[in-house]
Amino acid sequence: MQVFQSGPREMPNQTAPGCGVQSRRGFFCRTCSFRFSGKLFSPAVCRIVVCFVLFSAHVFVQAQDSPLAESDTPAPVVSDVNQQEMKHPVNRLANETSPYLLKHSHNPVQWQPWDEQALKQAVDENKVIFLSIGYSSCHWCHVMERETFMDEEIAKYMNENFVCIKVDREERPDIDTIYMTSLNIYNQLTTGRAGGGWPLSMFLTPDGRPFFGGTYFPARDADRAGQVGFMTIATKVSDAWKGSRDRVQVDADRLTEFTRKELDGNRAGDGGEIKATWTASGLQELEERFDPQYGGFGFSGKNPMLPKFPEPSNLFFLLDVCETDPDHESALKMLRTTLDKMHQGGVYDHVGGGFHRYSVDRYWRIPHFEKMLYDNAQLLSVYSRTWKLGDRPAYRDVVAETVEFIKREMTDDSGGFYAALDAESEGVEGKFNRWEKAELESSLDKESFELYSKVYGIAGPPNFEEEFYVPQLNRPITDWSKQLNLTGEALKKSLANSRASLLAVREKRTRPLTDPKIITSWNGLMIRGLADAGRIFEEPEYTEMAVRAADFVLNNLLVDGRLQRTSTSGQVRLNGYLEDYSFFIDGLVALHEATGDSRWLEQAGSLQQMQDGLFWDEANASYFFTSSDHESLLARACDATDGAVPAGSSVSAQNLLYLADKLDKPELRDRAAALIRGHAGLIESFSIAAPRLLISARKLTE
Repeated sequence: MQVFQSGPREMPNQTAPGCGVQSRRGFFCRTCSFRFSGKLFSPAVCRIVVCFVLFSAHVFVQAQDSPLAESDTPAPVVSDVNQQEMKHPVNRLANETSPYLLKHSHNPVQWQPWDEQALKQAVDENKVIFLSIGYSSCHWCHVMERETFMDEEIAKYMNENFVCIKVDREERPDIDTIYMTSLNIYNQLTTGRAGGGWPLSMFLTPDGRPFFGGTYFPARDADRAGQVGFMTIATKVSDAWKGSRDRVQVDADRLTEFTRKELDGNRAGDGGEIKATWTASGLQELEERFDPQYGGFGFSGKNPMLPKFPEPSNLFFLLDVCETDPDHESALKMLRTTLDKMHQGGVYDHVGGGFHRYSVDRYWRIPHFEKMLYDNAQLLSVYSRTWKLGDRPAYRDVVAETVEFIKREMTDDSGGFYAALDAESEGVEGKFNRWEKAELESSLDKESFELYSKVYGIAGPPNFEEEFYVPQLNRPITDWSKQLNLTGEALKKSLANSRASLLAVREKRTRPLTDPKIITSWNGLMIRGLADAGRIFEEPEYTEMAVRAADFVLNNLLVDGRLQRTSTSGQVRLNGYLEDYSFFIDGLVALHEATGDSRWLEQAGSLQQMQDGLFWDEANASYFFTSSDHESLLARACDATDGAVPAGSSVSAQNLLYLADKLDKPELRDRAAALIRGHAGLIESFSIAAPRLLISARKLTE
């Protein structure tokens, strides 16, 4: 088949949201051995695969599959917003609150938000919808805007031939899930490899059915070696719609059917048995994916430059096993090795604290530089609870430095927490975080620099783009203490002083964009992280930060008894999704554990009742991602697969068990058991697809 290839390409065996990459765990259908990354296809779906032939595969031309290494990408030109405002009138995105959407409000492309007006226009004018989904801290989203969406010729063509819709995936994960799933399926069917990423670039029929798409595309064919340009793609899509519409409609029907079945695929509803053996199966599957040398999961010895993600849900599962059985050698090794190597690598910010979203290599050395609230929130819990197992004093420092970063850079005056920090500043990825050796040397006195350069790898050759440094450890601080013949306290004090000096220097640089969206679900994760850290380390300041955030959500994002999704500059928008309820309830549970205050338990119970009324799928014993009164979309997802954030259903099972015990409501325990049985098919097929669900299943079989 001949199709376009878009890049940067997906990276196998990872599940994480992110700029330019998204891929999922692989599964085999036991009916026809068809492999797809994400979920196990039903036999009915697999029969569609056998006969599925996309018309677009015959219309579009083949381009060389050419991955773009982040470090090989030339620095894009910085956009001048003031010049944009003078040159282009605002489009309909000017009325939005999302920083990502507002950034595109002065593009010459006549962007519209996903709403009734835009969708009606597509139907009335019988035009293909070009759907572009991204988020504010996505580096490749910025690149595509500068290269493509600011291009006058491309914009003119798009405005004449398409209805162009722009979506912030963090505001509308419901839309993103549907069309990212369709892209994964499209890629699997046409190339044999599932995968996607952001920016997500999808072409839809006027009624919203997908038929072709990709991720990042350069503006024109010659812009990046081996990649077909967006102008060529848009022209061919438009020509196909005008000249061969019936065949495009057939392809759209098939891809839509496949997408719906995939999103419905985990609604087993078969009352499967909850098995004690699932824990052992999950551990075995993690061991098969574990990198014994550098930690983490999913790597290739032949290609060490595949990215590696923290995958916190796997770590929570291992932690649960270790807390029950501290002598479980395999689980403890996987957990500690991963946490050790992540902390030592450049994926951890050794100057300002906190974790970047992922590493572009197997070794955790060079990060993709954005920082997400959800990663740092979950890792606070994991490092705190693993510290309690003993033998890793450095984990307490990780927690303290990460909390300080959150307080300094991601906390609103109201108490809520911001969504993300961008990967780039001044149009250059990593510019805020990279260092030249001369700058490091001039920022510290001679003795401090000599010590710092040894410990953080500055004495060796540059480790980023052949001329810059990203500070990182190649061994634990305790080992350096012995080698340098210094006491641990003396070494820690000197390094802390150096980090403070470098942070002061870095703070004078042009800062990356902060996305000030306060997202209910992600705040729930951070409330949990801070409450766990405050309880374990007996740090009331951490707990108080969690309390302020919880009060902010209850006072501002709980409207007429229902949670809302986001608050940005005081503007509250969008009914909450399943994860907004489940993650925030989990945060309230963590506050009850940390403080013993019954008000958190009572509020959690009230919200759980609201969640059950809005999201529960009685027929299939599961939760929908969207509420019963949500707008009608192409599909209604119902999934327990954990990714960079856990599935709402997985966290709900844990919430139900806690509330059943503390509120003495056995019916909630019954619901948790029914929920787990409803996803037994997923767990039986690939248990580690839902590691957080395994935790609850384990509790029910103890």
